[in-house]
Amino acid sequence: MPRVMRLYIISGLTGFGVAAVFVAMIIAFNVANLRHLIFTSDIGVMATIAFWILNGIVFSGVQFAYAVTQLAKRTD
Repeated sequence: MPRVMRLYIISGLTGFGVAAVFVAMIIAFNVANLRHLIFTSDIGVMATIAFWILNGIVFSGVQFAYAVTQLAKRTD
């Protein structure tokens, strides 16, 4: 597997992992009363999954961009 492809996959998994922790903390700390909205709504599970996926896309992109910029600084 090419090195860039491996880096992209690792960055994606890391981004979605961070997004899962982020969404769990948002719900645990009841930020903007989202926990109440999620638990009392009939589509709360779908909203939580959508929130996680969208945050995962953003965090994965940031993680990949950071990893690529760190590659430029290395001298192998």
